[in-house]
Amino acid sequence: MDARPTLVSALKRCPFVAILRGVTPGEVEAITEVLIAAGFGMIEVPLNSPDPFDSIGRIVRRFGDDALIGAGTVLSEADVARVADTGAQLVISPNVDTAVIAATARGGLISLPGYFTPSEAFAAINAGATGLKLFPAEAASPRILGAQRAVIPRSVPILAVGGVSPETLLDWYGACDGFGLGSALYKAGMSVNEVGARAAAFMDALRRSPQP
Repeated sequence: MDARPTLVSALKRCPFVAILRGVTPGEVEAITEVLIAAGFGMIEVPLNSPDPFDSIGRIVRRFGDDALIGAGTVLSEADVARVADTGAQLVISPNVDTAVIAATARGGLISLPGYFTPSEAFAAINAGATGLKLFPAEAASPRILGAQRAVIPRSVPILAVGGVSPETLLDWYGACDGFGLGSALYKAGMSVNEVGARAAAFMDALRRSPQP
């Protein structure tokens, strides 16, 4: 099963992946609800959060028809299998581990590994990655990504992850296909209202950005 059309379609609806690092099962549904209400369509719970599979399972059951739900910081094939068992669709990693990517692809899930160099990008693509995340984007630049785009196939979506804020969104827009939003959107312990306000700020910045 080719998961890329699902990812491309989701990115066209809204190019943001909400990264909820540190979220707890007791708050994840309320936070996801406010993000979806703001227009977000992809939610990631990193596996170094408290009881992450519980959180993922909860939001898959409640919001799985409204958004792509998945896990971040996925580092092993065993974790890929556990993500699949929850019914989630996104498998996001900070690195290029070809075994993890291949296991994700075999399961028909969306694989978004983190890369930084063209060599890593092509290793990930050859292993079956659905898309790529330039990580940490704050250590690169839109110009660097533009240069990489001369060789990385345009059919492979690339997300900028790390250091993206409403203020820097315009700089990146057009160079990449989407964004992973971490601490500028959500930090552990943040209230639902604050998350909603930050989500609205990102959506406002998106509306002001020229469409690619």
